[in-house]
Amino acid sequence: MLLQSAAAAAGVASVGPFILREGRAASGSVKIFSWAGYISPDMLADFEKKTGVKATLTEYGTNDELLNQLKATGGAGFDIIHPTVDRVPNYVEFELVQPIDESKVKWDGCLKSAVEGSAGMGGVVGGKRYFAPADWGTEALAYDMKKAPLAYGTAGYGDLWAPANAGKVTVRGHSSLIGIALWLESQGKLPHPVRDQFKDEAKARANFDAILKVAAANKKSVAQFWTNENEAQGAFRANGCVIGQTWDSTAVALRKEGLPVRFVAPKEGALAWMEGFAIPKKAENLENAYAWINWFYTPQAGALYTNHSGISSTAVGAEAHLTDLNKQFFAEAYPGDALQKLWWWPIQEAWYVSIRNEYQDRFLAA
Repeated sequence: MLLQSAAAAAGVASVGPFILREGRAASGSVKIFSWAGYISPDMLADFEKKTGVKATLTEYGTNDELLNQLKATGGAGFDIIHPTVDRVPNYVEFELVQPIDESKVKWDGCLKSAVEGSAGMGGVVGGKRYFAPADWGTEALAYDMKKAPLAYGTAGYGDLWAPANAGKVTVRGHSSLIGIALWLESQGKLPHPVRDQFKDEAKARANFDAILKVAAANKKSVAQFWTNENEAQGAFRANGCVIGQTWDSTAVALRKEGLPVRFVAPKEGALAWMEGFAIPKKAENLENAYAWINWFYTPQAGALYTNHSGISSTAVGAEAHLTDLNKQFFAEAYPGDALQKLWWWPIQEAWYVSIRNEYQDRFLAA
């Protein structure tokens, strides 16, 4: 099991101050390129207060946007990026990131299961680590508790396509195809196991052909496709959606606004991902990049992150500092055996991403 119980890590004390080299405190600046809505002004202020380093934040909305930006600059322009672990091999393939100097990272501040588990998920390539885990989360079922109530144990990806929800569904193109795949697999209606399609092009196309038939037949149920956080939230807030396959952070944000939106793992398993920090090949403020990672690996920084974004930090002890709302959200989203059933995204090689995007485009155009 990759993740341990959230409570197991609570109570660990913070470590500091943040010294980069013996006897020398941090100074200067660091340029961070992260997901929209992940890093708050309070986090940047706390980092600067604790380290003396001024952080500049630039945001993006998708993994592809991040990859394309790094390709355009040849790995220049930023000191820290925030990719999803299964996409890290793409950056290594294009020589856009550098190996992490593991001696400069305070790994004791990160959940051991996340460090070890990320290695085989794309964080270690060719025997070298390129990834420091920062957070994990899921894409599962967000629902209006009054208009489309769901319950753990019976709720599944197939509920998205129930006739009662026609015209009121929001999904993301490519990941909704995997939700359909898991639904079909549970019914014995998929040509090959879902995980096999990430390893073999012929099996990928055979599966996607079956998946696309179901997706196209149900497209009329989709009121809005989303590609980023703002769009997913807007689907519920302004566009009449009552159920969707969204990120956990989407549901947390809407709940904080007082909307009757809740979030639950489907019986087939919530799509789980891990994100973390990587250092671009041409980072200019290398020491301060490590200062950012080590600051993040403290209970207080991890809690600032989770309380702001709704996404679970990998920082040891962060759980002890969460708000009551975030604690309740986690308990309701992953009851029973939900954490044991998480469906972790496999490594997505460049050839697979190309096929995935091809079928996504066909779905969107159906």
